[in-house]
Amino acid sequence: MTFDEIRIIAIVYLAVLLPLLIYFTNKYEFPKWIASFYIISVVVCALGWELWFTYGWVDGDAVDLRRSEGLNIWLPKNINWLLNSMGDAGTVLLGGAWLMWVSHKKDKNIFKKWKWSAFSVLLLWCIGQNIFVEMFLYHDQLAEGKVLSWAPLSPLGPYFNPVLFEFNNRTIMLQSQIPWMILPWFLYNTLINLNK
Repeated sequence: MTFDEIRIIAIVYLAVLLPLLIYFTNKYEFPKWIASFYIISVVVCALGWELWFTYGWVDGDAVDLRRSEGLNIWLPKNINWLLNSMGDAGTVLLGGAWLMWVSHKKDKNIFKKWKWSAFSVLLLWCIGQNIFVEMFLYHDQLAEGKVLSWAPLSPLGPYFNPVLFEFNNRTIMLQSQIPWMILPWFLYNTLINLNK
């Protein structure tokens, strides 16, 4: 197993377990909506793209065909979608909600009424983290020539998937960015509805 594979495995499991550990050790300090928001986020990520990208259901390659055997052993295909959905919900989306809150001087009103500046923080965080993940974590699985399935939150699928930009021979493609351009709109509304 290579250092890169060990790094990827550690980051994936840390992204899944750390938010759960923080929540369960501080459960009574968090707003009641956190657990509901987390569960909704896991389901939306799973049904929106993670299941589709993992299994390659519509004109795509399954994840086990796009990555190394070492990763397939430690991140089995049949739980890959769940691990990624939990990491998306915990680290990315709850982390984004926390960044919104902190950047707005811990004003809880941003979770009760739409505020463009708070939404901008969430949107930039979601897109920024995904670019980072695509460049430094999953670059070998998402590179040019690795075909991802069509998915509900990636509606252009592999049919229109231009390279947005390249950096250090690593490509950022449109298809894997689209879910993170769509999802923040829905989830910020979800946060507001959970707080009503």
